[in-house]
Amino acid sequence: MATLLYNTRPSLRPSRALSAMLADMLHEPQTATTQPTPAFTPAADILETASGFELHLALPGVKKEAVNIEFLDGQLVISGERPNPAAAAKEAAATATEANPTDENKPAVVAPEAPAAPKFRRLETNYGAFTRSFRLPETVNVKAIGAELTDGILRVTLPFDTEKVTKQHIEVR
Repeated sequence: MATLLYNTRPSLRPSRALSAMLADMLHEPQTATTQPTPAFTPAADILETASGFELHLALPGVKKEAVNIEFLDGQLVISGERPNPAAAAKEAAATATEANPTDENKPAVVAPEAPAAPKFRRLETNYGAFTRSFRLPETVNVKAIGAELTDGILRVTLPFDTEKVTKQHIEVR
């Protein structure tokens, strides 16, 4: 039995079309947008050491005043906000005062021009509010939890509670 090829042009064969489509998909590994999202979920790493757990959250560009950490009903809740540059420029423009001389004898005060809000051409980072919740085991000493934000990484230390007994051998008499 003979195989019939309806598309004899090599550039339009299905295998070539699939190869071109895969090349396009793999060429652009991360989708980019031109508008920031209102919320995002930061990436987190959880490490276990001899003294307890460490939680690392990637929060580039977030100030430590914008991060809120709470312990509530066995859960550690980390929330905050990373403002986008366009919103920050709009707020700066709104707070700039305009020159409105009310008295003809007073010289007009020229207000400094606020910088124009930037336009997003390509956006690959995340802006907006974020919230992450982590259920903590009972072996964590909640009163000794510490947090430090350096170089865009929030490091939360969760030490083990040495007063709680997690394992004990009972001798039979």
